[in-house]
Amino acid sequence: MLFSGGSAAIPLIMPSSFCSPPTLLPMKLSAAAIRSSSSSSSSESLNFDLRTYWTTLITEINQKLDEAIPVKYPAGIYEAMRYSVLAQGAKRAPPVMCVAACELFGGERLAAFPTACALEMVHAASLIHDDLPCMDDDPVRRGKPSNHTVYGSNIALLAGDALFPLCFHHIVSNTPPDLVPPATILRIIAEIARTVGSTGMAAGQYADLEGGPFPLSFVQEKKFGAMGECSAVCGGLLGGATEDELESLRRYGRAVGMLYQVVDDITEEKKKTNNNGAMEMAEELKEKAKKELQVFDNKYGGGDTLVPLYTFVDYAAHRHFLLPL
Repeated sequence: MLFSGGSAAIPLIMPSSFCSPPTLLPMKLSAAAIRSSSSSSSSESLNFDLRTYWTTLITEINQKLDEAIPVKYPAGIYEAMRYSVLAQGAKRAPPVMCVAACELFGGERLAAFPTACALEMVHAASLIHDDLPCMDDDPVRRGKPSNHTVYGSNIALLAGDALFPLCFHHIVSNTPPDLVPPATILRIIAEIARTVGSTGMAAGQYADLEGGPFPLSFVQEKKFGAMGECSAVCGGLLGGATEDELESLRRYGRAVGMLYQVVDDITEEKKKTNNNGAMEMAEELKEKAKKELQVFDNKYGGGDTLVPLYTFVDYAAHRHFLLPL
């Protein structure tokens, strides 16, 4: 999302459907306005300052991530870890989704921040490993040299390896015990472990490397959908969501993660071929994600706490939401 100034009245570009021209919506939005296929001019739909929400939250997350990974001895591995975790231009989607899901159920940010930061560590570690020459062999990440390009494959591998256990240590050491019971912390740790392991992202990376018999949807679900699924569920756990609500969040997060990658694939291939199948899949995932959120409309009044989760869907589909940092 690009903003051209400091006023809260700056328009926000958010297309109403995957293939339709963009619709200009005001900066302050309600869940109904985000959810609707057309903008509303009523004052009731202009009661959420989306820009302030995202800029404030991302600033807080960046600060806490900086504090979470101080440079210690031996400095080299910490510098490599910080290079990826604190990279300028990082979307911070996992931690923001975690906090947004927590707040949906009345949870406090203070309770969510340790897990939110841990999720960003996991995300950064997965990107470090994905970029390695033995994996996707990508020398560039977010327009900057990949971790292994700067520090070498051996140090990059260690940096990623170190970030995974650090995420668990950070949750256990920093989650306020008066806000989050031990049983919930254990469930969060189990959720993250499942996500990064052989039934989650590792399975997706394996299938991506092997190709062949694995359907594309399996790769997308495990490699890309798993992180969104985990982020939403962890936030729900921290906020006290019921089991049914957690399952809705799980399906929502999975659809958003897959949608983001499908749209990336469409963007890369659009000059080569008209991939109608991928376009249809993207539209289905977008509608599926929003459908899962709609189950919360009646219970939570369709209020402002749903707006951030709806905007994840729009950004994944249209790339017109993210704030430039």
